[in-house]
Amino acid sequence: MVMQQLPLAMRLRERAVFESFVPGPNLEAVQSLQGLAAGLATGVVWVCGPAGVGKSHLLQAACALGQRSALSCAYLPLRQLRPLGAEALSGWQGRRLLAIDEIESIAGDRDWEQGLFTLYREAQERGASLIAAASEPSVRSGLVLPDLASRFAAATLLPLRPLAETEQREALRLRARARGLDLPEETALYLQRRFPRDLPTLYQLLDTIDDAALQAQRRLTVPFIRSVLSPETPEPPAP
Repeated sequence: MVMQQLPLAMRLRERAVFESFVPGPNLEAVQSLQGLAAGLATGVVWVCGPAGVGKSHLLQAACALGQRSALSCAYLPLRQLRPLGAEALSGWQGRRLLAIDEIESIAGDRDWEQGLFTLYREAQERGASLIAAASEPSVRSGLVLPDLASRFAAATLLPLRPLAETEQREALRLRARARGLDLPEETALYLQRRFPRDLPTLYQLLDTIDDAALQAQRRLTVPFIRSVLSPETPEPPAP
């Protein structure tokens, strides 16, 4: 039953590829993940950073590239898999690349940590690569199983930092192009100035705008976007 439900939880998003990710200050981390996914290197890495920096995107992109490089891969989002029980971590012995997301969601649960430790050992014995992701470095992840914590503490740490505003706009334009939209610079600036400047929020707004533009057959001008988002648009900050 568990294995029948897993594909839905682990489905890779079509847009989650390296080509649609703006590295900004994270170029070294991106290159390291690309090397693992292409089979040019092996090892264990720990990706960390605040919400919205693209951890899940990069883990899925690594799996997508790994599949194109003829590597058997698995993307395991632990927050989604947790309701299925720790046995969801069984049966992945043949994979050459394992991407384990949201480790903090099972930290402190000994059954899950033991399952993760077993998976880690199996990967190590086979020479497979393992990519782990969490919001904090492994030493602050809350893992309580000493053997598991010590192994992840020895992993290569790849911290991710948020994009600068100009890089955010580049990411928005890239996302828009993937959807067949042209996002002018002034429109991207308007979104940044009027809404929280984190990419998940801006991507959601872009999705809303895309749906409206498709129905109205309109370009993404500032007046059009203002008319679409006016119920959600906050008051401008006081001078």
